[in-house]
Amino acid sequence: MNFRTPAVRLGLLPAGIALALSPSFASAQDATAGTSGTTNLDRISVTGSRIRQASMETAQPVIALQRSDIEKQGFTSVADIVQNLAATGSPAISRADALSSGEEVGGQYVDLRNLGPQRTLVLLDGKRMGVSSGGYTDLASIPTSIVERVEVLTDGASAIYGSDAIAGVVNIITRKNFDGLEASVYRGQYGQGDGDKETYNFVYGMTSDRGSLTLGAEYSDEKPVYAKDRDFSASPKGPNHPVPVNGNANGWSAITEKGVLVNNGNFVLNPGADPTNIANYHALGDADLSNPSQQMFLQTGIKRRSVFANGQFDFTDNIRGTANVLYTEREALQQIAGYPYRSSAFGTPMSKDSAFNPLDQDVNFMRRTWEMPRQTKSELNTLRFSAGLEGSFQFADKFWDWDVGYVYNRNKGVKTGTGNLFIPNVQNAVGPSFIQNGVAYCGTPGKVIQGCVPWNPLLGYGQGGPGSLSNPDLQKYLFLPTHDTSLTTSKVYSANISGSLFTLPAGDLSVAAGYEHREEQAEYNPDALLQSGLSTDLAGASTAGGYKLNEFFLELNVPILADLPFAKELSVDMAGRYSDYNTFGSTFNSKFGLKWKPIDDLLVRATYATGFRAPTVADLYGGTSQTFDKYTDPCDTSFGAAVSNPAVAARCSAVVPAGFRQQASGGVDASGPGSQSNYAYLSGSNPNLQPETSKTWTAGLVYSPNFVQGLDISLDWWKIRINNVIAAESVTSILNQCYILNNPNACARIVRDPEEGGQVTDVTRTLINGGYQETAGYDLGVRYRLPEFSFGSFIIDWKTTYVDYLAFKRDNEVQTAVEQHTGWGTGDWGGNFRVRSNLNVDWSLGNFGVNWGVRYYSGLKEECAYDRNGGPECDDPGFFSSYTQAIPVRHTGSNTFHDLQVRYNTPWNATISAGANNVFDHQGPTMYSEPNSSFSYYGGFDIGRFYYMKYTQRF
Repeated sequence: MNFRTPAVRLGLLPAGIALALSPSFASAQDATAGTSGTTNLDRISVTGSRIRQASMETAQPVIALQRSDIEKQGFTSVADIVQNLAATGSPAISRADALSSGEEVGGQYVDLRNLGPQRTLVLLDGKRMGVSSGGYTDLASIPTSIVERVEVLTDGASAIYGSDAIAGVVNIITRKNFDGLEASVYRGQYGQGDGDKETYNFVYGMTSDRGSLTLGAEYSDEKPVYAKDRDFSASPKGPNHPVPVNGNANGWSAITEKGVLVNNGNFVLNPGADPTNIANYHALGDADLSNPSQQMFLQTGIKRRSVFANGQFDFTDNIRGTANVLYTEREALQQIAGYPYRSSAFGTPMSKDSAFNPLDQDVNFMRRTWEMPRQTKSELNTLRFSAGLEGSFQFADKFWDWDVGYVYNRNKGVKTGTGNLFIPNVQNAVGPSFIQNGVAYCGTPGKVIQGCVPWNPLLGYGQGGPGSLSNPDLQKYLFLPTHDTSLTTSKVYSANISGSLFTLPAGDLSVAAGYEHREEQAEYNPDALLQSGLSTDLAGASTAGGYKLNEFFLELNVPILADLPFAKELSVDMAGRYSDYNTFGSTFNSKFGLKWKPIDDLLVRATYATGFRAPTVADLYGGTSQTFDKYTDPCDTSFGAAVSNPAVAARCSAVVPAGFRQQASGGVDASGPGSQSNYAYLSGSNPNLQPETSKTWTAGLVYSPNFVQGLDISLDWWKIRINNVIAAESVTSILNQCYILNNPNACARIVRDPEEGGQVTDVTRTLINGGYQETAGYDLGVRYRLPEFSFGSFIIDWKTTYVDYLAFKRDNEVQTAVEQHTGWGTGDWGGNFRVRSNLNVDWSLGNFGVNWGVRYYSGLKEECAYDRNGGPECDDPGFFSSYTQAIPVRHTGSNTFHDLQVRYNTPWNATISAGANNVFDHQGPTMYSEPNSSFSYYGGFDIGRFYYMKYTQRF
């Protein structure tokens, strides 16, 4: 029969995989050769091209991770494996980002080049994965046991795959043609005795002359880790600025009515004292404040349950049917501290007629509801099904391949929130009340509010008595759970054909062409309670919509020269894709690649591509939502730009009082830059958005010297430019444009409330097409399989990415400066390392093996939060840039993490592995800007030494 190996047909094989051909492939090759006398069955496809070719080297750079590479690492999820690549940027929503909210929270996403996960296309067996309404692909929905290899194309590929492939493509190839049974158990935990992880999976497969079937299941459970159990996260601003945890530190309450109490201050009830006597209160001090980190998760918990199946059947010698199914349930749990409730923010003062009020007037109060930490459980189930027919035929002595297929992907989610207060019930509970026969009632005698439970917010955490928040009935009355739902569906119909048109002197001129119809639908519905705005949780409106498109593509591979001096091979690859959307119209994108081998040992490659990213459903139809942003007010007299910039101070003096301090969550003064807002700001979508457009350039060398067998060295330069960027502006950026850059248009979008002391209470924000992003850098790869020695075999694999720059201009206004992010750790952009490098050294001897891994991150800089005039934590107080102007900066050093695994292949066909990630228990530096995190620590760094063991049995 004329089929290629099934792994080739359904997956896009990377360089170096051709040696792993199955016996069925060899027999097919022999059969075809015997009947026609010619064959091209050794031609394969590589991620980034639809054309099968005999050479495994391509014009575009592709990183390939084989299953054997994956098994030598101590990571339990596909996302962790991909995140470990040097070309990958910061984690989009890390498990340390406890304060994150929205539909995507709980998932794990890949972000190539730090350009955003929505600009990285994820494929499963060469076909699109489903996405959220915001365009995010959840890699947590893919079980590790199903993965045969991972291919990462670090090049723009919209001409080949369509929208979203601006930063690159991650192609996850699943296991097929598996024969037998394999079962694995994985257990591990941190050296601190927490963060337990366990994974159980099995894969069963059978093959025959006419087809194959592979089945599998996986269960994974990763327990959460509390921030209080690490010194770098036990306090909101790190170990150098600890928050006291004595006294009433685990929950506080205070009367805040000014103009009545002595010194116009805040007063707190003495522990255990009678709350109705004002003499039993003392002035609010640091010992009365809570430390929210004591209740927060440093690392969210994740559970996954997956089943999968794929099969193929040869109906005839030239027609094969294929199908695969994946079903995954993913559950993630977040926890943050109880809500810092302020009655003045919600208009719910304690009534003067409350049985618990010590004063004869309405009074405002503050109370962190420590008894009810806020939790969010994010559940997502993914159902993916694909089926198709494929075949081969011969025309004019040339082989042609065709396929038609259908893919259906559905993501259905439920987010359950607890720990937020229902405002109308709070108003009833702190309103008029009375005590009768020792029982407290809401309302007045004769007008009792049925179902209401009175609340005395002046009682501290752990203090009993009438109105205590430790009462389960009161908790049930005040804290109503919410349930958000989401549903996204993707449907893809495709038809493709590829083959050779005719033979040129240097080889076959090959072509691939195809058609694709895709439908995307998405909806996200916050709970009715949240839509009403009557909860302390973030308010939001529904997102609903979809779009359809039709696409046609054509790709040509033209061999120009072959087997000539200084031209062992010279070819060009050209591709074009026409896309027609029902939302914004049509677009055409192209790609050109050059492959030149002047000698057998050297490959020169280069590409140029145009690309695009269509607006997502959330971009176009997302409902307006509230966010508590982290921002820095340049007018703050402690850490704002006004401290050192007279021009900024002058502009601020017109809108804020002298001695102005930015207010952080809970109504307290912000302790440093990047503090979370005490006010909810609104942001929304824009139905008039146009697609982003991009241009990508790459040029590189691959050197494989004959005189050093087993050595491959590659060096690639890349540059990506994105125009008409779809971006949600940050509060900090708008404030900087107004007060630092003196942009009047930005100032008009800021609302400061004089009644709140000049605090920023609203900022007009929406999604816009504007400005650009541009980044460039180099990728270096060295792989060396040393000759086999008597003391074992060694493989050295070293990959490094150097980012020359990452620039961002937020809009098209002349006054807006270009932001440079490379080398910075910021709350908005995460960790932007100039250099990331991974080194793996593997040794094996007989049945024994050892793998040593090294992960390197270069240093970062951030705005100083303390010692702004110079000191231990501010080593560059005179830093100046075109965007931030004069701003004190601190630098953090580089960080290196070491991983170790020891393995043994037993005589009974099993593998036993034991290891430790971060074997030296390295701890990263304090980062007050909280990149990719809710703590003063980079969210992509290890949080301790992690030990694990894995047992795999094969039958």
